[in-house]
Amino acid sequence: MKRTVFVAGLLMAVSISLLAQNQTDVRLKWKDKDHQETVIVSESGDLYRDLDHHGPAIENEWMALRLYFDHKVAIDVYNKQRPGLELAEAGWYPTVEQQKEGWGADLYKAGSTVGLGGVRLWDGEKEQFLNPVTKRTARVRKEANHSYMEMLSEGIPYKGDTIDVLVRVTVVSGLREAKVEAFALSSKPVQFLTGINYHEGTEIRQGDDFIGTWGVHPEDVAAFQFAIGAGILYNPEDFDSIDKAKTQFVMISKPTKYLETWITSACEKEAELNDVNEFSQYLDDFRK
Repeated sequence: MKRTVFVAGLLMAVSISLLAQNQTDVRLKWKDKDHQETVIVSESGDLYRDLDHHGPAIENEWMALRLYFDHKVAIDVYNKQRPGLELAEAGWYPTVEQQKEGWGADLYKAGSTVGLGGVRLWDGEKEQFLNPVTKRTARVRKEANHSYMEMLSEGIPYKGDTIDVLVRVTVVSGLREAKVEAFALSSKPVQFLTGINYHEGTEIRQGDDFIGTWGVHPEDVAAFQFAIGAGILYNPEDFDSIDKAKTQFVMISKPTKYLETWITSACEKEAELNDVNEFSQYLDDFRK
C-alpha cells in the first residue's frame, strides 16, 4: 500500500514538474472571436482569411510554426530572438515596440511553396495540392511536455482514387526541432512531396540527410529584417528524388503511407546558431 502511494505521488510530482517546464503552446482561433478553439472544420477547405495567423499554430522556446488553412497547407515560421513563449501575448505579429524589445517576428516567406517541410502529393508527373477536398479539419493540442497541430484533408482526388491525408507537426520542450508527419489514409501507398523553399541571395548548405538555407527573406511584415536559417532533416532512404527547383527543393517520397521529417529554424539575432556556418554544422550533427 505504501509503495502504491509512493509511486502515485512520484508520478504526480513528475507530471507537475513537466507542466511547470513545458515550453510549448498552441493557438487556433477565429479572427472575430477571443476564445481559443481546439478543432475547426471547413467543408470548403479554405479558412485562410478567417482565422488568426491563417490557421493553427504551435511554438516551442525557439520558434513558432503555422499551417496554412487552404489548398497550400504550407508550413510557415515565426523566428525568435530569445527563448520563450510569445504567441499568447503577441500573436503572429508583435508590435514594432515589442520587436524593438527583442520579441520575434514573421520573417519567413513561404509564398506558394511548401515553406519549411509542408506536405503535398506527387501524382507521378507533377506536384498536387491537398485539394480539392470534401472537408478540411484543423486541430491543436497541448500535452504535458509537447504540443502538436494537425490538418486533415479529406476526399482528395488522387490517381483515380479518393484519399485523406493527415499532416501533424509536433514540438517538444527542450528540443529545437519539430517533427512533421504525413499519413496517407488510403487503400494504396502514395507519393508525398515535401521540401524547403529558398529566395534570391539565400545561402544553401546540403548534407547526406539535410538541406539548410540562410539569408534574408523578401518579407515586408516584420518591422526589421535580418537573416534567418531554416533546415529540413530527413532519411534519404525515404525518397525517390530530391531536386532543386526554381523556388524550392522538391523532395518526392517513395510510395508509402507514412513519411517523417524534422524541421528547425534559427536567426542571426540569437545568442547561438546565429550564422550560416554554425547553423549548417548544427544540422550536420543532428543524427550523429
